[in-house]
Amino acid sequence: MALELDEVGRAVKGQVHIQPTTLTLDKGTMNVLLGPTLSGKTSLMRLMAGLDAPTTGRIRWHGQDVTGQRVQDRKVAMVYQQFINYPAMSVYDNIASPMRLMGKPRAEIDRAVRETAEMLKLTPMLARKPLELSGGQQQRCALARALVKGAGLVLLDEPLANLDYKLREELRAEIPKIFEASGAIFVYATTEPEEALLLGGRTATLWQGRVTQFGPTTEVYRRPADATTARVFSDPPMNFLPCDKAGGRITFADGAVLPAAGPLADLADGPYTAGFRANHLHLHAASPSAMGFDCTLGVTEITGSETFLHITHGPDRWVALVHGIHDLTDGAQVRLWLDPAHIYLFTPKGQLAAPAAYAMAA
Repeated sequence: MALELDEVGRAVKGQVHIQPTTLTLDKGTMNVLLGPTLSGKTSLMRLMAGLDAPTTGRIRWHGQDVTGQRVQDRKVAMVYQQFINYPAMSVYDNIASPMRLMGKPRAEIDRAVRETAEMLKLTPMLARKPLELSGGQQQRCALARALVKGAGLVLLDEPLANLDYKLREELRAEIPKIFEASGAIFVYATTEPEEALLLGGRTATLWQGRVTQFGPTTEVYRRPADATTARVFSDPPMNFLPCDKAGGRITFADGAVLPAAGPLADLADGPYTAGFRANHLHLHAASPSAMGFDCTLGVTEITGSETFLHITHGPDRWVALVHGIHDLTDGAQVRLWLDPAHIYLFTPKGQLAAPAAYAMAA
């Protein structure tokens, strides 16, 4: 049993919100929609739920065409960034409200509420009002109300975005357990690559209303199909540098040379774009084969145990994420080092030509 999107797209007044998309989400799976703000995550979720009608394509639920079916007639639950709870009701009554609307027997409602509350660690709070709860507890109450419906499809639209760091970490760890216990199809939208990796499952990367890749989360991260996917699945976005392959050498725009060994030896001669993530740039050479790049430091951001370096390398703007606190002067010349094992190569059209060696070994 699955949710199938067959060339589903949506345009409003001639403006494309979702380009024709084909996806199959299987029962009992965690599916992450990863992309920047306005990339189409919420629009795609609304199509899945039936809140919006597609302008192209068909939607099937367990093999049945539900393209024109109202959201009220589907077994769908949604949880948003904001805590949508009824403030005048107790936590118990909030969770029970969907089942009461469905006319379920009192005993069935009570059993479902208590089982769901236990799963979400809300049992001691059932008699309280939502405003008496912490932010994380309020979001768990909203999750419980969604799950108690017995929905086969649960859509989570950046549900942790408004929580503080500690609460986000707590719920990030809990959500995969909740998902496993419920057996529903979960779809989770986020702008954060780290969150996608923590949730696991399968990830669809989105860019300007288009799904660029869909597959096991770690596979999409390690082997992005193109430069756009690599940019989306990197935080900060992946750095790029033009290069050219000729014979057994890859020459970079600044004159640095890399031997075209291993998988790189089979690449056709011609221009490419090298890509590498911010956390793979270092202030010191991490290996004898590390390549050095002379850069100009723009801005330094210290975030506790790490430092973001915003730098320019010729015409290119890069970001390096280095461990530790570094008190560097803006405008200073710095030499950054990169292990060749962390370099991806993309064709002039942006398609992946060769994954990084470390990704192939993982």
